[in-house]
Amino acid sequence: MNDPLRDRALLLAPRLLFAAGAAVLIAAMAVRVGRGEPQAAAMAALYLGWLLLEAPVTFRRAAASPADTRTLLPYALARLLLIASASFGPSPWADASPWSAIPAMVFVTGVALRQTAIRALGRFYSHHVMRQDGHRVVTGGVYRAVRHPAYAGMLFANLGFTCFFLNPLSVAAFALLAAAVVWRIRVEERALWDVPGYPRYAAGRARVLPKVW
Repeated sequence: MNDPLRDRALLLAPRLLFAAGAAVLIAAMAVRVGRGEPQAAAMAALYLGWLLLEAPVTFRRAAASPADTRTLLPYALARLLLIASASFGPSPWADASPWSAIPAMVFVTGVALRQTAIRALGRFYSHHVMRQDGHRVVTGGVYRAVRHPAYAGMLFANLGFTCFFLNPLSVAAFALLAAAVVWRIRVEERALWDVPGYPRYAAGRARVLPKVW
């Protein structure tokens, strides 16, 4: 049985994540600057910029009743745990190191992929799992390669962030986030299966990583 009050509270999860994540990242930037760790501060600033980039979608009013309320809270908490554990954990880059550019580039590439996918979907994209009026299958651009490039980009970006601030807790948080994303994808595909053309589009096409899953 649905609990309207619970569902309404869970729908706030992306917005609460935005506020909490932004606060954590701003605090982490101040701490890193105080420790004389400009690379770590810059990486936290990049993640904050990503949150701000997606703020218009985060605060967009849901146009339909979402089908993913159970997955929202675990997803939001795992992502917040990853941000906090990485941002305040020990930095592996004690001195300026060119190797730090590798996870940073993974992060930037993931964000770019996600933004490309969001633009391709246009008004059909949401942080919630839902079917909207006139919902259609988008098969062009990055959607030719995988079914869920926005999730793929999100995972790659968080993987880069995790590797930049590599520590056991951030790795565990990334594993939890990946599990939450898999759950959300399965819920989303059940909602999309009745969209005309989606089963044919999905056949033989990987979800997030070609030849893997």
